[in-house]
Amino acid sequence: MKGIVLHGGHGTRLRPLTHTGPKQLLPIANKPMSQYCIEALKEAGINDIAIVIGGVGSSKVKEYYGNGKNFGLRFTYIEQDYPRGISHAISLCKEFVGNDKFVVFLGDNILRGGITKYVKEFEKSNTDASILLCEVDDPSQFGIVEIENGVIKKIVEKPKNPPSNLAVIGVYLLTPKFFDIIPKLKPSWRNELEITDALEILLEEKQKVIVNTVTENWKDTGTPEDIIHANKFILENMHPFCDGKIERKTYIEGKILVGKNTIIKSGAKIIGPVIIGNNCIIKSKSKIGPNVSIGDESIIDNCDIADSIVMSHCTITCPLKIRQSIIALYSKILASESKTDEKQFLFGEGTTVIL
Repeated sequence: MKGIVLHGGHGTRLRPLTHTGPKQLLPIANKPMSQYCIEALKEAGINDIAIVIGGVGSSKVKEYYGNGKNFGLRFTYIEQDYPRGISHAISLCKEFVGNDKFVVFLGDNILRGGITKYVKEFEKSNTDASILLCEVDDPSQFGIVEIENGVIKKIVEKPKNPPSNLAVIGVYLLTPKFFDIIPKLKPSWRNELEITDALEILLEEKQKVIVNTVTENWKDTGTPEDIIHANKFILENMHPFCDGKIERKTYIEGKILVGKNTIIKSGAKIIGPVIIGNNCIIKSKSKIGPNVSIGDESIIDNCDIADSIVMSHCTITCPLKIRQSIIALYSKILASESKTDEKQFLFGEGTTVIL
């Protein structure tokens, strides 16, 4: 089988984080969210992967992933000039797929537990499509499947009156028959070729489409709040390690992951789960956690951070309580005087704030 990771789109709901790069490169627990998709494909035995790119900062995707050698994989990059829908993006991969079955993975999916069992089942079956579902609280925001007596009755995209709460999460196992369906599609009200419409045509043509429900193992990443929740979701299941230095008289509680050459100074307090990247300095009087990711080369001094993501090359020096925040690369928060307020930040790359 082959894999396709969709890495395009504008990520408008995540601005300003996505003004300088694609949403799928935003880090969850110090790793780009699309890397979780790629690792799931590799774990399932899929080594030949097409990455569909387009939009702001698509060159950063190539810079990060390269030809795949560093990941033990083979990557092919396919350009999509404008977001025209998932089915359109898949259509660009027809030559890459050839006669193989394939898996399409939306690059902003966080799926715990992988897809290996679904891939193995699909490889052996005569099924034309297999889609993964998860129960959601707000089904009007997703593609929704209606099932009756174990049989799919209907698939609709972001319905005003959802027939169920079973959302299509963005992992599709398909055969080359899918490429015969795409020319039959008409653009939706969003002017996109919707994959839900393509799956609906498969059903109408009596092709075999099955579903699997992944229960609580999937997290959406459409909003900043979703990303912060996904960060907690991943951190809770990571294995602790310490490749840095923790000085004496440092308070440590819970699960922590500390990168190479990072120093946690005496007097700091870390409450897990927390991940801290390489070459960081966590100075005294700092309180980090729970549910915090701090990227490489960052300096944290005399502040209190919880339920937040701080990306690489950041400097935060201020006695603030920072909560439910995402602070992008190369950002700085500096205080010229003592402040103890609780703040929530959403900073794009290179932001500097002096309080």
